[in-house]
Amino acid sequence: MEETLDSDPLPGLHVGLTFNLKKGIAGESADSEAEFDQPETIDAIKNALQEAGCQVAMLEADLSLPEALRAQPLDIVFNIAEGHNGRGREAQMPALLNFFGIPFVGSDETTLCIALDKALTKRILATYGIKTPAGRLVPAGQFRLAGPVRFPAIVKPNAEGSSKGISDQAVVQDRTALQALLERNFQLYGQDMLVESFIEGREFTVGLLGNGPDLHVFRPMEVVWLQPGNRFATYNYTVKQNWQQLVRYACPADLEPAAEARMVADARTIFNRLNCRDFARIDFRLDADGVPWFIEINPLPGLAPGYSDYPMLAGFNGMAYPDLVRGILRAALRRMRFGEVTRYAAT
Repeated sequence: MEETLDSDPLPGLHVGLTFNLKKGIAGESADSEAEFDQPETIDAIKNALQEAGCQVAMLEADLSLPEALRAQPLDIVFNIAEGHNGRGREAQMPALLNFFGIPFVGSDETTLCIALDKALTKRILATYGIKTPAGRLVPAGQFRLAGPVRFPAIVKPNAEGSSKGISDQAVVQDRTALQALLERNFQLYGQDMLVESFIEGREFTVGLLGNGPDLHVFRPMEVVWLQPGNRFATYNYTVKQNWQQLVRYACPADLEPAAEARMVADARTIFNRLNCRDFARIDFRLDADGVPWFIEINPLPGLAPGYSDYPMLAGFNGMAYPDLVRGILRAALRRMRFGEVTRYAAT
């Protein structure tokens, strides 16, 4: 992606950094704060922006945020806040920023709302010819599932990110195990569950950066098991906490050219059809016939250096972490007419 601005727009830019911090507060489940960020991640993003000459205001996304936004002039907000409560929580920050008229990095509230709802996302993308496993949405508290179910099946909370609610027992092979897992998940997560046909095969993730004709799709990264043989292994929350002992990452992945081309093309289509902006990460599984199946999209991917998949795959593709952070900001500025941003006047 070549820089097309006549001058660097970053030095002197007033950037707000909105985020949710892990607090170590015990919840109903061990992964209750999985979507939130460690202070080290926030500092890494801040440092990458400051090294480029930006002035960075740290803005934690709590109840004090609206007043904090109104208390200072901001050219743009770099948003990584996940929000609190409900399936529309990721839309809270973009909606608030749009309400105040403050430009921001990343997808808007409509895209984030849709993408967090896994079943809705699948229905939309299926209309565009994207292959995605058959699934059924089970309303919260409906413990007995009528009708046919294709086993093996994987059970996921319908509106969670960061693999929340996906454990080593997430894949079931019969109705007894399915019912037991539904009961457990309803109790822990209190929301609808997606029961989806499990695609046996290899697991991949694809990162995207930019917009429109400048959209760049990184080559796919494969999650490779250090001890293969488990047909029902999933890249779940437990694995991500212990990834160095359980998996390695291969990027560029060892893929047949046709399979990689299809995966990259599907990723581009998904990004554009959901009206994503600036950056996103998309997960696929590849079946025994070499056909990629869309699993889910994260238009607000984690940016933890040395841990999150998005900066990891970017690094494998030759983009260092500070350049990735600044590249996301530059993508937003290009989208807003080559850096011509309107300064938000504090009131």
